[in-house]
Amino acid sequence: MTDTTSRPFKKVLIVGAGPSGLLLALLLAKHSIPVKILEAASQLDQQPRAAHYGTPAIPEFIRAGIIDQMRANGLILSTMCWRDPDSHEIIAGFDASKVLSDVDGQDLRTHCYVLQDLDELMLKEVTKLGGEVEFDAEVVGVGQDETAELGRRAWVEVKRKGKGGEVEREEADYVVGCDGANSIVRRSLFGDEFPGFTWDAQIIATNTFYDFEGKFGWHDANFIVHPENFFMAARITKDNMYRITYGETPGLTREEYIARQPAKFEQILPGHPKPDEYNIINISPYKMHQRCATKFRVGRILLAADAAHLCNPWGGLGITGGFVDVGGLVDCLVGIWENKADEDILELYSEKRIEKWKTVIDPISQENFRRVSDKDPKTRLERDEFMQLLKKGETDEVLLKDLLLGFMEVRYDFTQHYKSG
Repeated sequence: MTDTTSRPFKKVLIVGAGPSGLLLALLLAKHSIPVKILEAASQLDQQPRAAHYGTPAIPEFIRAGIIDQMRANGLILSTMCWRDPDSHEIIAGFDASKVLSDVDGQDLRTHCYVLQDLDELMLKEVTKLGGEVEFDAEVVGVGQDETAELGRRAWVEVKRKGKGGEVEREEADYVVGCDGANSIVRRSLFGDEFPGFTWDAQIIATNTFYDFEGKFGWHDANFIVHPENFFMAARITKDNMYRITYGETPGLTREEYIARQPAKFEQILPGHPKPDEYNIINISPYKMHQRCATKFRVGRILLAADAAHLCNPWGGLGITGGFVDVGGLVDCLVGIWENKADEDILELYSEKRIEKWKTVIDPISQENFRRVSDKDPKTRLERDEFMQLLKKGETDEVLLKDLLLGFMEVRYDFTQHYKSG
């Protein structure tokens, strides 16, 4: 048990045992900060979700101590491209194997590890370090006292399975909402206010076994550009499981989307396969959003990742940006824990992470979706500065490295605000 008598705070409660909540708990536990996760579900989420983690997230996995296991059991993606919808010829793309495989001694290429497996790995590490994770614990509200007389504590209201709907209060010094797009923590703070918009588009995400590389010579990640039949095929396991995410007609039921899937695959995939030529492990429809909370900190209650902001999945900036949020929040809480920073640094966390969403995550992710769903794929290259730079990068490794490392701009170093001395 950690001795907290000389520390500025004693406990952090995290709502949500998704990837961001688990990484936050793991990084805090590595600094001996007492931490507990409350999760409404009975187990970790098994739905097909993001499995590719971009360059800006890699430093967080390194300091969490899980990077070697991710590399041993997952994949590192080097090649990515955008393809013509008819011929499937490459419009533009890149190979990061030379320019990102050794950046100051670290491999900063996109890493891939199926999210369910990553969550299991982080859960194991959290509990090994003494962090608590409680399932079947539904948080239904949050609150706080912000006066010295009342103790300046935050709390959650919890319904636990098997207790007949009884609501119990659990207190902590800080409560962090990592409970996803429908975050009860955010809604407890702001109600239905979640500024932004929902795209008038529908996507279907699948995990599918199909030999894109062996049969067709496709890259690690492939984006097919088309106004209706856009899709992504990106490798997620060593044995040819791919995340295939494709566009569909909005407004149908889940059952209708599943019924339409075989015809859709036969139409859009290379080789025009019949259902017996691939194996779908899971399938799930998703809506896409571009939204950001007005604040990521209200007193002792904080937000991170999807609970704080959303973006469409093209380019992986949602999951990557969420992990970067977590890393920044950890630096802020560790600074307070070690008396290197005042609580004001949490206000800076809110300010800077919102700024990064507005200046990096939101505009780039919007452009990523517009690129893949372009109405005129044949002329996209001549109208797309990013694709033009990628073409130049085919013969200019310095340019390509600078271009790909430019995504590190989504990070922010909060330790620069620690007290000197």
